Amino acid sequence: MARDPAIGVLELNSIARGIISTDAMAKAAPVNIALSQTICPGKYIVMITGDEDPVRESMAIGRHYAGNYLVADILIPNIHEQVVPAISAVQTLDGLDSVGIIETFSVAGTILAADAACKAAGIKLIEVRLANGLGGKAYFTMSGEQADVEASIAAGVEALEPAMLVRSEIIPAPHADMSEILL
Repeated sequence: MARDPAIGVLELNSIARGIISTDAMAKAAPVNIALSQTICPGKYIVMITGDEDPVRESMAIGRHYAGNYLVADILIPNIHEQVVPAISAVQTLDGLDSVGIIETFSVAGTILAADAACKAAGIKLIEVRLANGLGGKAYFTMSGEQADVEASIAAGVEALEPAMLVRSEIIPAPHADMSEILL
């Protein structure tokens, strides 16, 4: 199955302007609307995927329509194949090794950090949670060998602006019950 190599994300502080931006982005170029929805607290997120040039073109239109309501935006040309599925649903794992968590103040920052973490070492994303029920924060969890989780946490944190990081944590040997909580 072919995957979309690029992802673009707009985070807005106006729901109405988010809906208008989504429509304009979809009309601007051949992209896939992966998400277009409200997020806490009263913000809106638009996530598109596709080939890099159409995503770039669509993002430019989206930023134009978002105007002063734009909170954050990112474009990742070669998104790691685990990131979009982890946003959509919790991934299946055969079990838990070490666990890493990165919590941010920004949806866009979390996606950027998750991509960097996946590219840094051989970890498996468990889940990427974007703002709903989190007061606007976002986080992601991962599992893998402890050295890989440590390298991925370091890369994810480095990808963030310092003011966007809430906290990062590593559980070297999670309790068996943690698999029921995280999976």
